[in-house]
Amino acid sequence: MKEQFKKLEVEWQEKQFPLLIKRPITPHLTTDVLAIIGPRRVGKTYFMYQLLQGILKDTSKEEILFIDFEDNRLVGVDAHNVDEMFVAHKELFSKEVKYLFFDEIQALPSWSHFIRKLHNQQKYIIIISGSSAGLLGKEIATELRGRYKSVFITPFSFKEFLKIKNVEYTPALEFSSQKGALLKLFQEYFKDGGYPEIIKESEKSEKRQKMNSYFQTIFYKDIVERHHITNYNILEHLMNYILNNVARVFSVTQFEKILKEMGLAVSKKTISLYLTYLAEAFFVYTIEEFSYSPKKRIMRPKKVYAIDNGLVTFLSSQFGPDLGRLLENGVLLELKRRGKEVYYFNDQRECDFIIKEGNNITQVIQVCYDFQPHNQKRELQGLEGAMKTFKLQQGLLLTYDQEKRMEIEGTIIQVLPVWKWLLMESR
Repeated sequence: MKEQFKKLEVEWQEKQFPLLIKRPITPHLTTDVLAIIGPRRVGKTYFMYQLLQGILKDTSKEEILFIDFEDNRLVGVDAHNVDEMFVAHKELFSKEVKYLFFDEIQALPSWSHFIRKLHNQQKYIIIISGSSAGLLGKEIATELRGRYKSVFITPFSFKEFLKIKNVEYTPALEFSSQKGALLKLFQEYFKDGGYPEIIKESEKSEKRQKMNSYFQTIFYKDIVERHHITNYNILEHLMNYILNNVARVFSVTQFEKILKEMGLAVSKKTISLYLTYLAEAFFVYTIEEFSYSPKKRIMRPKKVYAIDNGLVTFLSSQFGPDLGRLLENGVLLELKRRGKEVYYFNDQRECDFIIKEGNNITQVIQVCYDFQPHNQKRELQGLEGAMKTFKLQQGLLLTYDQEKRMEIEGTIIQVLPVWKWLLMESR
């Protein structure tokens, strides 16, 4: 194994960094372990390179150890023989290691114990990445007991998407002849999503093929292999069902009935467990119906959302995705990107999102693709009901491309295009 580590370390020393699109995140590196968490293919490794470029301004590359634990040459390595990488480094180079970069750390068995041991030595700055919310949330918290911090990397935001397309947004842009071009770019982002490789690809067929490869990697590597699942069929049906029903309440009982009609018998417990696995692998987000009682929140059905709109556009079996649901999915992704604590609200009429900060509900949001007289009453009822319940004087209604201010019985409802809201500062 030592010889394999030598090959990897020499490759790292010779590696040239690719052209990077800088993410607007600048964590301060300390003795606390930095965990870079997020879905596959969103740029976690490239974010590591971004950090490395800053470090290399005053640090020799020989003082940095970078290991990708999903490299096929490390099959069979575990926490007992991984120490050989330090022996390999000492035999190759004269300088001691100061920085440890471990990519896709969850591929290393018993990795959390190994990281704790290294951290306890207080000799290194440790940066790790992984594609599992469950692993990097629970295990690090248990092992390091607060001596770590995390950065969540998502598919690109609309702001970052425009930067890739060499468009600099200013408020004046919407009043210029360039607004049409801006809306065209938003339509591309809204439908195709924010995965870096998808954004750079121009052909729809290639985008679909790459998105399918993401699906397969999550399916096999992050769920089937990690959790030793043998019932592939049920898992695949669940993943496809979610892609065809984003932004809807997911009923375990209803899905169980659908499977039974197909001649597939499975317990509700297994379905719930598989849904948890999908959330841990960042294939879906689930949000709870709001209640002040944690027990009631757990008992009530969750709404499900895909981690990226492109998964829905390219992989759902519908002739064309429901644009209203797709718009709502995109709004939820941005709320998560902004670190918001999000729920849905249902009191006769549903309100899509309520935002909780501390012990208070601070904002209520309804999403409607096209706000017209025929659906105005329905959309406003859900929003006004939530505003009344939580005693809020203002509500936000997000649409595809409509904007106005409404005053209703002493309250204010701001109607905004989603594209404009995406470009506003987090609030």
